[in-house]
Amino acid sequence: MLRDPAKEVMEKAYARWAPVYDVLCGPVFLNGRRAAASAAREVGGRILEIGVGTGLSFDDYDATTEITGIDISEPMIARAKERLNSGRYPYVRDLKVMDAQNLEYPDATFDCVVGQFVITLVEDPERVLSECARVLKPGGQIILVNHLYSEKGLAAAVERLLAQKARRLGLRPEFPFQRLAAWAENHGGAELIERRKVKPFGVYTLVRFRRAERQRAAA
Repeated sequence: MLRDPAKEVMEKAYARWAPVYDVLCGPVFLNGRRAAASAAREVGGRILEIGVGTGLSFDDYDATTEITGIDISEPMIARAKERLNSGRYPYVRDLKVMDAQNLEYPDATFDCVVGQFVITLVEDPERVLSECARVLKPGGQIILVNHLYSEKGLAAAVERLLAQKARRLGLRPEFPFQRLAAWAENHGGAELIERRKVKPFGVYTLVRFRRAERQRAAA
């Protein structure tokens, strides 16, 4: 298994992706994006989307939500702000360049945190998840959608083979679900409440955690 991707590598990759991201990646990620946003709308309220990118997800939310979006990539946020300036998304309240490893929000700020195709690409996924849990209100949810490592068979072999080259493109096909589950177990303040393949093809997995009303005491 390769090391987690460096922040600088991802910044450079997504600066290159920004001008063409909507055209090339919008259709590819459509089903996963809609699944994550649908789950987030069920929670409602104040939603933080980490790795908001160019704002492709804005159409998937509605007036029952108040959206804050962050991304580490300045070019991606610039594209998102252009989309916001259309005036079509009054429920999108703020967009900022920010590292999800160091969220600049107080504890218990949001009802839901959404990460679409981002948790596998950050430098320290466990730290990002802990920051997401920190800014959640008790009972709030972290909702992730991603391609996760196939773990066995031909698909797993191909993912391992492509892993190094994929990293330079801002992709990571070899990230296992077990890391997410282990984080929740070790964190003590989050519980896994759902893991399911996204229809119709099951390429992406939707994962939901709920912040506990009280964090478990450290052993």
